[in-house]
Amino acid sequence: MSPAPHRFRAVLDRVAEEVAALPHRGSPADYIPVLADGDPRRFGMAVAELDGTVYGVGDWRQPFSAQSITKVFALALVLSLDGEGMWQRVGREPSGDPFNSLVQLEYENGIPRNPFINAGALVVTDRLQALTGDAAGRLREVLRTESGNPALDFDPQVAASEAAHGDRNAALAHFMASYGNIVTPVPELLPAYFQQCSIEASCADLALAAGFLARHGIRADGSALLTRSQAKQINAVMLTCGTYDAAGEFAYRVGLPAKSGVGGGIVAVVPGVCTLCVWSPGLDRRGNSVAAMAALDRFTTLTNLSIF
Repeated sequence: MSPAPHRFRAVLDRVAEEVAALPHRGSPADYIPVLADGDPRRFGMAVAELDGTVYGVGDWRQPFSAQSITKVFALALVLSLDGEGMWQRVGREPSGDPFNSLVQLEYENGIPRNPFINAGALVVTDRLQALTGDAAGRLREVLRTESGNPALDFDPQVAASEAAHGDRNAALAHFMASYGNIVTPVPELLPAYFQQCSIEASCADLALAAGFLARHGIRADGSALLTRSQAKQINAVMLTCGTYDAAGEFAYRVGLPAKSGVGGGIVAVVPGVCTLCVWSPGLDRRGNSVAAMAALDRFTTLTNLSIF
């Protein structure tokens, strides 16, 4: 007897066909020079079901620069190790400003609006570094374990490119340090942060790795990374803050918790059902992949799966 077809196979095929017809695919991130040559015509999409079954279309096995998608996993690790303490140092509200903005920090006393803008992610990485002594290494470990890919690793070329053009992140870190909201010396924190963002992973890797958010905090091996309440917290902040200052538009169009990265990827969660990752390097003006946004929009429309 032949195996049953994958649940969303026909939907993925249709989404890929529709995305291929998009007239405009955006432009790759150019402020990180090593990413500037990305081809907007590349496209991959993967679905990981709760039992670890993963399948996809297009370039779903092609590694790409995860960038800000890694912020979800860093936050999960800090919550798992430190509980609610993190929320004293970073907020849970949308920023309404670009992801690398310094504007709000000055009149909010060095407390970032949320953990997914760059300022907030620096605070999370700072806490993870203090808790573990190796923030980037612990992040890579959990990604390797949850994805089942022991070869998943940093891209030193990307990390070096970010460091060479990281003046704004350095400014954010120094400004927050002046308010006592950064503990690690900034020259030590920034390399850990750039290394974290440089992780290369495929759509399959990231969809599998984020599965604990669809399983309400339960890891691939059945142990708990987070409590159900903590998983809910992360999903909630992903919904309201995970796609930079386009979170309202994303919630309107897609209706799922998600986190994007300027490498062109977006991870999305259907709690209790599956996780998805879509990749295409062409970005809109807010830093989100044009094709990935369109693909997730069509996926939720065709399947009637959303949190609403």
